[in-house]
Amino acid sequence: IITVCYNSASTIDDTIQSILSQDYEDIEYLIIDGVSSDNTLEIANKYSAKIAIIRSEPDKGMYDAINKGIQLCTGDIVSILNADDIYIDNKVIEEVVSKMRNENADSLYSDLYYVATEDTNKVIRNWVSGKYNRQKFLYGWMPPHPTFFVKKSAYEKYGVFNLDLNSAADYELMLRFLFKNKLSTCYLSRPLVRMRVGGMSNVSLAN
Repeated sequence: IITVCYNSASTIDDTIQSILSQDYEDIEYLIIDGVSSDNTLEIANKYSAKIAIIRSEPDKGMYDAINKGIQLCTGDIVSILNADDIYIDNKVIEEVVSKMRNENADSLYSDLYYVATEDTNKVIRNWVSGKYNRQKFLYGWMPPHPTFFVKKSAYEKYGVFNLDLNSAADYELMLRFLFKNKLSTCYLSRPLVRMRVGGMSNVSLAN
């Protein structure tokens, strides 16, 4: 699991705790920081004994930081949980691994709650992804990126995030993996992530 962050002191503790509280024990957790000027790193370092890598260095934005994390991680499955987001309960990773194994799938996605910034129990929108239909991509459909789990081998075979695409980089990556290269996927039909409103891609209608 990769968390990228920059000046995320107000939210990163929630993110870290939601990962470290998972029942599934075989988790390699990486935090990639863009040289925060607040106490983000101080908070992260409180948990350093349970975090495989904490790295802070300049980057070219969120997707550059994610790409760094992908290169560093050694796990079989890669997921990205940004510093505004939290897993909905402590069964998430256990369920994801079980589902991917049972269906012999290269990737998995699920549903997501958009929640209020200050009160993550207040649901603003329930994003129900629905069962996979490759043709949906032609009409702008995409899985919620924080719920997207994919084998590391897919990044090695099909590439990482395209830094030229800004906030559309996650859509293009899933389009490349699932639509163009027909990577196998499965749908876990429940919310796995609470995502605070106001992130990069949902901050405005234009984005």
